Amino acid sequence: MSDKNIAIIFSGGVGARMNSKAKPKQFLELHGKPIIVYTLELFENHPEIDAIVIAILADWVDYMNELIVRYQLTKVVAVVEGGKTGQLSIYNGLLSATNLFSADSTVLIHDGVRPLINQQIISANIDQVKKSGNAITTSPTIETFVVVDDNMLVQDVPSRKHSRLAKAPQSFVLSDILAVHQQALQDGVLDSIDSCTLMSRYGYKITLVEGPVENIKITTPTDYFMFRAIVESRENSQIFGG
Repeated sequence: MSDKNIAIIFSGGVGARMNSKAKPKQFLELHGKPIIVYTLELFENHPEIDAIVIAILADWVDYMNELIVRYQLTKVVAVVEGGKTGQLSIYNGLLSATNLFSADSTVLIHDGVRPLINQQIISANIDQVKKSGNAITTSPTIETFVVVDDNMLVQDVPSRKHSRLAKAPQSFVLSDILAVHQQALQDGVLDSIDSCTLMSRYGYKITLVEGPVENIKITTPTDYFMFRAIVESRENSQIFGG
């Protein structure tokens, strides 16, 4: 098996914060197209991405397969059931990738409800993994944030200059990230906030790729309205030459 660049798209959430009862948040539509399809098309259309693996809610696997056919997402090689947590969904995707591709392949782990990245971010992640073994997409902190204790007392006010927001894609060598996930499971860690946190926990030095502030994860109605505004602004720019 030759080395490949594989996107692992995980989307197991039910959208409780979106207040959507009919569909999980990843299947909510903008202009008739589900959010997750906007995300998938970014990887489908990128020339350096060889394959896509999707981890999705078990009850929605059939619908996801219908969308793959409808939108001609030809790079999707597997749709697997997600786990009870984001961490376990990613692990299921990694296992599927391991069965299909070389251990030296690059995997770009990405939220299905994070559709506002661009081609440059994907390329930068791939390049950085080749250079250093991993890449975490970040964005600048544009507001001051504080660190508090359990009593909500401020313990630290980090410098913005040395602070970043960890976003996605988060990209690794397949063998490295799989080994870390397997160690976490052995240690009883089942709900790590993201793969970056796991890698750091087990001693890996993490390198960064700078991304745009608008690279948001759509989890609330406000996020959805921001997504709609940005998409419509981009469409208007193409029409009017802005």
